[in-house]
Amino acid sequence: MPLVRDGAIVADPWISVADDAPVPRDGGAIVSFSRWKAEREALSGLNAPLGLALANTDDVTEIGAATNRFGVIALSFPKFSDGRAYSQARLLRERYGFKGELRATGAVLPDQLVHMLRCGFDAFLPPDDRLLRYWGRVVASLPAFYQPIGTVKPTVEGLREAAAKRPAAA
Repeated sequence: MPLVRDGAIVADPWISVADDAPVPRDGGAIVSFSRWKAEREALSGLNAPLGLALANTDDVTEIGAATNRFGVIALSFPKFSDGRAYSQARLLRERYGFKGELRATGAVLPDQLVHMLRCGFDAFLPPDDRLLRYWGRVVASLPAFYQPIGTVKPTVEGLREAAAKRPAAA
């Protein structure tokens, strides 16, 4: 299934694995939080990339320093009016220093995109494939933010500092 990452529509290299299905030995697999807690030792022994799917009711503090074990963490928006995944995203980025892909899934709406980007999301799985192009355009149109808050996008101040350090054109 395609997703939006950095303003582009890309193929999803990760597969979601049901709790009762075997985890593939190759390729990236996303497992549920409950499965990870139950099978942490066995899953840690895999050489394949591992992803984690969190419900908005899951406590991210239980992951703690293990966040860097995951290549992707998918946070669920079960309905557009439930914003608990925003708090989860901020905690993962700011408190636990998660550097991997932070993916929004479920009832993600274009109207909430800016807030999601500000919390550190960098990939989106819209509920309707017809919206993919729209999402991509919106993500690409936001190259920087003024305040540095848990985002992977640069700040305007950071862009100014980088431009000041570049040598002048001859």
